[in-house]
Amino acid sequence: MHKSRLSTLVIDCKDGDIEAAGRFWSGALGRPLTAPDDDFPSYRVLEDRPGQPLVLVQRVEHPSRVHLDIESDDVDAEVARLEALGARRIEQIRTWWVMEAPTGQRFCVVRPQRGPLGDDANEWR
Repeated sequence: MHKSRLSTLVIDCKDGDIEAAGRFWSGALGRPLTAPDDDFPSYRVLEDRPGQPLVLVQRVEHPSRVHLDIESDDVDAEVARLEALGARRIEQIRTWWVMEAPTGQRFCVVRPQRGPLGDDANEWR
């Protein structure tokens, strides 16, 4: 048995200034930018709000798009569950998997990003 839930909305930005992109999305969504993290220079995180998904901006090499992150307390079990629904693995990066839905949208399965998965998460057997 494992748990999962929607974690993050990721705004992928190809080419361009990640700081400018962060400022734009901060203003557009009304969420202040958090301080840059030297360990992850291609990401800018917008301040989170309780009960809402995280929002971050990331610099990428592929075309700009928005993707979802699904957090799970068992990444391998969640990936297998999603494959059974028709998703396919694209690439493993560090501790997470980039996947593709049967309809072509990319998303990631990641370790918990917003703390432990409690009663607000889906429970899968």
